[in-house]
Amino acid sequence: MTGSTKRLHIDREMCEAHALCIEIAPEIFELPDDDIATCDEHPPEALWSKAHSAASACPRQAISITEDVPVASPRSPKGP
Repeated sequence: MTGSTKRLHIDREMCEAHALCIEIAPEIFELPDDDIATCDEHPPEALWSKAHSAASACPRQAISITEDVPVASPRSPKGP
Protein backbone atom coordinates (compact mmCIF):
# COMPACT_ATOMS: atom_id res chain seq x y z
CA MET A 1 0.00 0.00 0.00
CA THR A 2 1.34 3.44 -0.90
CA GLY A 3 0.60 6.88 0.57
CA SER A 4 -2.41 9.02 -0.18
CA THR A 5 -2.78 10.99 -3.40
CA LYS A 6 -4.18 14.52 -3.42
CA ARG A 7 -6.58 15.43 -6.20
CA LEU A 8 -7.79 18.84 -7.32
CA HIS A 9 -11.33 19.08 -8.68
CA ILE A 10 -13.54 21.82 -10.12
CA ASP A 11 -17.30 21.45 -9.83
CA ARG A 12 -18.44 22.44 -13.32
CA GLU A 13 -21.94 23.23 -12.05
CA MET A 14 -20.60 25.69 -9.45
CA CYS A 15 -17.89 27.46 -11.51
CA GLU A 16 -18.92 30.92 -12.72
CA ALA A 17 -15.62 31.80 -14.42
CA HIS A 18 -14.52 34.50 -11.97
CA ALA A 19 -10.99 33.31 -12.88
CA LEU A 20 -9.40 34.08 -9.52
CA CYS A 21 -7.89 30.59 -9.61
CA ILE A 22 -6.17 31.45 -12.88
CA GLU A 23 -4.78 34.67 -11.43
CA ILE A 24 -3.40 32.77 -8.44
CA ALA A 25 -2.15 29.64 -10.19
CA PRO A 26 -2.00 29.89 -13.99
CA GLU A 27 0.30 26.85 -13.96
CA ILE A 28 -2.61 24.72 -12.71
CA PHE A 29 -5.83 26.35 -13.98
CA GLU A 30 -7.07 27.55 -17.33
CA LEU A 31 -10.30 28.94 -18.72
CA PRO A 32 -11.25 27.42 -22.08
CA ASP A 33 -13.83 28.82 -24.48
CA ASP A 34 -16.80 27.38 -22.55
CA ASP A 35 -15.96 29.68 -19.58
CA ILE A 36 -15.70 26.81 -17.10
CA ALA A 37 -12.31 26.56 -15.43
CA THR A 38 -10.28 23.38 -15.85
CA CYS A 39 -7.30 22.19 -13.88
CA ASP A 40 -4.46 19.75 -13.61
CA GLU A 41 -5.97 17.30 -11.11
CA HIS A 42 -2.53 16.19 -9.92
CA PRO A 43 -0.22 19.23 -10.01
CA PRO A 44 3.41 18.92 -8.90
CA GLU A 45 4.00 18.99 -5.14
CA ALA A 46 5.59 22.45 -5.40
CA LEU A 47 2.27 23.92 -6.66
CA TRP A 48 -0.08 22.58 -3.97
CA SER A 49 0.29 25.76 -1.92
CA LYS A 50 -1.09 27.73 -4.88
CA ALA A 51 -3.84 25.13 -5.38
CA HIS A 52 -4.97 25.61 -1.76
CA SER A 53 -4.88 29.41 -2.19
CA ALA A 54 -6.97 29.18 -5.34
CA ALA A 55 -9.51 26.91 -3.65
CA SER A 56 -9.80 29.35 -0.74
CA ALA A 57 -10.21 32.33 -3.09
CA CYS A 58 -12.97 30.82 -5.23
CA PRO A 59 -16.13 32.86 -4.50
CA ARG A 60 -18.35 29.89 -5.41
CA GLN A 61 -16.22 27.31 -3.59
CA ALA A 62 -16.17 25.31 -6.80
CA ILE A 63 -12.62 24.03 -6.21
CA SER A 64 -12.05 21.11 -3.90
CA ILE A 65 -8.99 19.18 -2.82
CA THR A 66 -9.42 15.57 -1.80
CA GLU A 67 -7.10 12.83 -0.72
CA ASP A 68 -7.52 9.39 -2.18
CA VAL A 69 -6.34 6.88 0.36
CA PRO A 70 -5.57 3.58 -1.31
CA VAL A 71 -7.20 0.53 0.15
CA ALA A 72 -4.95 -2.41 0.88
CA SER A 73 -5.75 -5.48 -1.16
CA PRO A 74 -6.92 -8.41 0.87
CA ARG A 75 -4.28 -11.05 1.27
CA SER A 76 -5.09 -14.37 -0.19
CA PRO A 77 -5.24 -17.12 2.38
CA LYS A 78 -2.36 -19.50 2.30
CA GLY A 79 -3.45 -22.98 1.42
CA PRO A 80 -2.16 -26.23 2.87
